[in-house]
Amino acid sequence: QVQLVESGGGLVQAGGSLRLSCVPSTSIAGINSMAWYRDSPGKQRELVAHINSRKDTTYADSVKGRFAISRDDATSTVYLQMNSLKPEDTGVYVCKIVAPGVAYWGQGTQVTVSA
Repeated sequence: QVQLVESGGGLVQAGGSLRLSCVPSTSIAGINSMAWYRDSPGKQRELVAHINSRKDTTYADSVKGRFAISRDDATSTVYLQMNSLKPEDTGVYVCKIVAPGVAYWGQGTQVTVSA
């Protein structure tokens, strides 16, 4: 059973940066897409950033110009570089990796941005 392990979360002041990583426990063949979601109190899970197999990227309007998603296909790893963080970016960030016929989810890493 493949497990995704996120890391890089933490407490940061507004304006700061964090880099999240999501690494699978074993290599995943034929990855289609990778994505980061955010769980915030009182809100539905939100798609923050998405990257497909051609490395085309899409972002939530709230993070455009501040966040960057990237992937390393050699290690099946997905990253999220978060700059100019705001208190409203606070939440649990969860990664998702989609391969043919299956989707894997991580457990999440907490990001807290103080004002």
